[in-house]
Amino acid sequence: MNDPRQEQRAPYDPMPHGPDEVGLGPWQGEWPTGPQWDPELLAQGDRRNVVDRYRYWTLEAIVADLDEHRHDFHVAIENWQHDFNIGTVVRTANAFLAAEVHIVGRKRWNRRGAMVTDRYQHVRHHETPADLARHLADQDVALVGVDNLPGSAHLETWELPRRVCFLFGQEGPGLSEAARKACDGTFSIAQFGSTRSINASAAAAIAMHAWVVRHADLDVAWRG
Repeated sequence: MNDPRQEQRAPYDPMPHGPDEVGLGPWQGEWPTGPQWDPELLAQGDRRNVVDRYRYWTLEAIVADLDEHRHDFHVAIENWQHDFNIGTVVRTANAFLAAEVHIVGRKRWNRRGAMVTDRYQHVRHHETPADLARHLADQDVALVGVDNLPGSAHLETWELPRRVCFLFGQEGPGLSEAARKACDGTFSIAQFGSTRSINASAAAAIAMHAWVVRHADLDVAWRG
């Protein structure tokens, strides 16, 4: 039997429990003034999955503010088979405030897992890993692959550079041969169980958080 409370929930609300609706209703009282405020949201309410700091702000104002604080790491993922992990990688990149997300290979990708966070995140497309490497080199950003390859450095002990791009392969086969050749180096995530690999989006989250632990200003992090 369907729970009627679940049917009332907004489709962009990722939380399975809690209040029937996320966000806030129409602004109560005199409206604030400033270019960041969205009149439509002030009038109708803001039910988007954004932190309270950005309630009632326009999309453009939110992106502009994020651009003032983005971190120095990038994330890239190969897209030869329309990997469903890409959307989740984009969502996590938004949470950790990546500079950019790069899609290598096919231009179209499954956005469902992004939960509309791709609206707030800069996403670039590159035909080949070599194209990505050239783009990053122009910005003095190191390209490192994340895969459990022989000879890979340990993420847990490697001194991650501040300006870096993490490149991930497809779920299953991992990094393509072209991607391996384009990378400045590779590192792996320590595993101790019986499975050969972990989910690509999970590996991306671990790598991004490793950068945060080493380089981010934790005093300005949003913690709910």
